[in-house]
Amino acid sequence: MTERRHIIYDYLRTTKRFPSLWCPGCGDGIFLGALLRAIDKSGYNKDQIVLVSGIGCSGRITAYADFNTLHTTHGRALTFATGIKLAKPELKVITIMGDGDAIAIGGNHFIHAARRNIEITAIVINNSVYGMTGGQLSPATPLEMKTATSPYGNLESPFDICNLAEAAGSVFVARSAVYHVTLMEKLISKALNKRGFAVLEIISQCPTQYGRRVGLSSAAEMMKWQRDNTVTVEKAKGLSEEELRGKIRVGVLVDKEALTYQEKLERLRESLKEQVGAV
Repeated sequence: MTERRHIIYDYLRTTKRFPSLWCPGCGDGIFLGALLRAIDKSGYNKDQIVLVSGIGCSGRITAYADFNTLHTTHGRALTFATGIKLAKPELKVITIMGDGDAIAIGGNHFIHAARRNIEITAIVINNSVYGMTGGQLSPATPLEMKTATSPYGNLESPFDICNLAEAAGSVFVARSAVYHVTLMEKLISKALNKRGFAVLEIISQCPTQYGRRVGLSSAAEMMKWQRDNTVTVEKAKGLSEEELRGKIRVGVLVDKEALTYQEKLERLRESLKEQVGAV
């Protein structure tokens, strides 16, 4: 009880619209709790954190969380975050995006932020649908699944967000489901401590716009689905292709080192200073 009061009163704007605007059973609230606990253990104080969100259900997090926050335009969270990080490199910049926000309208910004290796913690809450605007198809909607704009089933192959991040150059890529709340908190902590562009995908549930259309009528059923259809990276190594068919790997998928954009920029500045001084 003591820790819960500490988290709530230290890191939430308790005068905002609580209970939250999220639908009953939404995974965003569970994620927010894990995020606050990870930040609390990270050693950063509130003034060192900048939380940037785009448009969508997860965008409301920046209204509730008591940090330096920006609620930006659709698909542009990473562009705002990049500007902040380059102007104030000492700040810890975190973006919170939905799957449509990050890899549909924001897809170009996503891959180029990864390519540049900007030091940003990029968290994508993937509920496989545009939850806020009516349940439309997103680039992460599974094949053949029904949505408001694909009532007969999705014909488009979905992006694997983690594979996309790895291919674009992310130095840290991880995935958790909301069901695995302890793992989720640990992975948030790892992503916060990573030097470079760190991507964390959170598989979440949207019982209102997605679950009811695919035969999962409650949040509890959707979380059971997460439990039954995920496998840890460590366990996956010992399974055959047949055993892994249809399973989603959770855990750390990529963890490597590379110079960040800021480090390259600083080296260039020092080099130019030397050249000017030598003239």
